[in-house]
This record gives sequence, C-alpha cells and structure tokens, in this order.
Amino acid sequence: MCSLPAPREPLRRVAVTGGTHGNEMSGVCLARYWLQAPRELQRPSFSAMPVLANLAATAACRRYVDCDLNRAFTGTFLTARAHPDDPYEVTRARELNQLLGPKASGQAFDFVLDLHNTTANMGTCLIMESTSNVFVMHLCHHLQLQSPEPPCRVFLYQSPGGETFSLTSVAKNGMALELGPQPQGVLRADLLSRMRALVAAALDFIQLFNQGTAFPAFEMEAYRTVSSVDFPRTDAGDLAGTVHPQLQDQDFEPLQPGAPIFQLFSGEDVLYEGASTMYPVFINEAAYYEKGIAFFQTEKLTFSVPALPALAPTPTPAP
Repeated sequence: MCSLPAPREPLRRVAVTGGTHGNEMSGVCLARYWLQAPRELQRPSFSAMPVLANLAATAACRRYVDCDLNRAFTGTFLTARAHPDDPYEVTRARELNQLLGPKASGQAFDFVLDLHNTTANMGTCLIMESTSNVFVMHLCHHLQLQSPEPPCRVFLYQSPGGETFSLTSVAKNGMALELGPQPQGVLRADLLSRMRALVAAALDFIQLFNQGTAFPAFEMEAYRTVSSVDFPRTDAGDLAGTVHPQLQDQDFEPLQPGAPIFQLFSGEDVLYEGASTMYPVFINEAAYYEKGIAFFQTEKLTFSVPALPALAPTPTPAP
C-alpha cells in the first residue's frame, strides 16, 4: 500500500507546529515554549523549527477565528488571488504555505509534525493522510515501539482520491499527533508530558534515519475513515439525542450491528444498523458538533510496510 518513494537524502528542514487549533493547549504551550527555548528540538543532523500556526486563534483561545485552519490547505485556497475580505485562516494558510512549502514542490519542508488535542477518548493517536508514505509509516511504528502504553493507534483520515487539506500536507512528509481526552482551553500535565516525549521520539527517529539506520519491514494495524455519523436531530435541525452511554469513550473499540449508539431525549435508543463491525473514533468530539459529526466510522486494516533502506553514505571529497 506504500507507494511514495522513501527519502534518499537526509531530512534537514523539519518543523513542529502547535496551535493549528487555538484552544488545543498542549501544542499551543509547547510551541510557545520552544520558540523561546528551541534547544530541545535540536539534533546533530538538523534543528526542528517551532511554529505557532494560528496566531489569532491562540491569542483568543479559540479553535479558529473565521474558519478551520486545518481544512484550508487546499489548492483552491492556496492559489486563489488574495483579497482583503478573505477569512483570517485562509490568509494564514497561504503564509504557512510560503513558510513550509510551497505545497507539492521540491522546496517544501522535508517533514512537519503538527500537534493536536481532542476532547474525545482517543488516547495517543498518530494521524496521517494514507498508507502511501513508507517513511511516515516507519515513524509511526517507531513511536509505537517507544511508547507501547498507552497504545499509539494510527488513523488514516483521507478518503481515496480526495484532496489533501491539512497543514501537514504542505510538507513532503507529515504527521499529526492527537492526544486526548483534554477539554478545549485546558492544559493537562500528563498529556503535555506525553506529547513532549512523542515529539522527542519522532525527532530521534529522523536523526537515526539521517545517520544511516535501516529499518526492517513490519506488519501494521491502522484505522481508515469510512464515513461520519451525525447526531439524531429534529426537523428544525436541533439535537434530538446524544451519544449513548455504552458508546461514550469507546473510541477504537469494535461497534457491532445492533449496538446502541444514541439515546434520544425521549428515552429511546438508536441502534447501529450497519451490516459489519466498525470502529468509531472522535466520539462526541466537541469541535465536531458544528460540523454535524457525532463520530467517525472507521475500518481496521492490517497491511505490510516494506523496509526503509539506509541512506547511501555521503561521498568524502577527494583531497
């Protein structure tokens, strides 16, 4: 399933971004700290650049000001002529595209690691577009080995053939860390420490790759988006119920046909009517109420990832 060729040169241009959503405080606080004390992000072969992605939203402690920044990195937004009335996040996406890209160009950053929190019980989640990038799959596997408890699950968000739209899509390689549960605008010490350790492990992996380490093939599990499910609603569009207590906090757990998924305000249960087992994620995520999403249905995949070969040694200049 991995179709993109592995990097054949060391990764030198690396960025760690926080505050893409301005009220996801682990990334916001780490990015602000590293901007003042970047030494923690330095490795012998590269120095990662910290970036506070959504300046206005972090200042206001809001997810966004005008629109979701992490949905604004599409070709339509990035290439359209700038206008004074453009949403703030569209303007900011173009600025970040110039800083870290341009998207789909040879000048783009080698790797971007984007830091997020969720109110859902997602634990430690590694988010990537698809299984096509062998380097990022090996990075995910490395993080899973470094942090077996709690488990690091891999979530594939992109639909086959769909356009990429996230901040990480600007770089040649990218991944997001999603840690939860954490309320919006709140900072939990345990999740801050876990995110900091995962960032360090990710940078250590890049250093290992740069210095010529080879990584063997392996088998991996991942969860791929199939569809989203909205809450039950009235004819006027208002909520008619909420996530069922038996489903709440059961992210990544199997959902069997006939299991309750919602509880109507009238007291009745709404059952899952699908024909096969699904794995719900981002259950009752606060940020997705406005998007009409109670949870995502995913399928669990197992696939083979080929070996990541060592970089060829850099020739020594002749005397």
